[in-house]
Amino acid sequence: MIRIGLISDTHGSFDEPLKKFLSEVDQIWHAGDIGSLPIADQIRAYKPLIAVYGNIDDWDTRSAYPPVQRFQCEGVDVLMTHICGYPGKYDPKVRQILEQHPPKIVVGGHSHILKVIYDKRHQCLHMNPGAAGISGFHTVRTALRFEIDGSDIKNMEIWEFPKKIS
Repeated sequence: MIRIGLISDTHGSFDEPLKKFLSEVDQIWHAGDIGSLPIADQIRAYKPLIAVYGNIDDWDTRSAYPPVQRFQCEGVDVLMTHICGYPGKYDPKVRQILEQHPPKIVVGGHSHILKVIYDKRHQCLHMNPGAAGISGFHTVRTALRFEIDGSDIKNMEIWEFPKKIS
């Protein structure tokens, strides 16, 4: 069993409230818009990190992280990219992957809207953790925490925290 913390759209922040939520996970997945390579380094120093870059990320971050990650976690096939879309409205590149070889979990970010949807057509779980950072149009910061135990995805928890108004 492995405990996963799923975040996106940190936009350059990795603060104590988010760290507290992620304190008991084994690994962090970041679905893009990290904000900078030093922030990615902070996250990676805190917990093992699997990440993709997002549309706001600079050249250094894009050099260190790919636009798409396809990996296995406890035998579960995972696809992660920043601009993903949703079931029925996937980005064309994601839709092509799903049509050819769907994963068990597909992860996206970008929208700043937390959604977890089972995609019946592609028989996969779609997850978007919303936005964990303090920058952006969202009013509540969000993230996800869950466990992968064999092929089971379970014990999902949602983190909501007020966004600091500057």
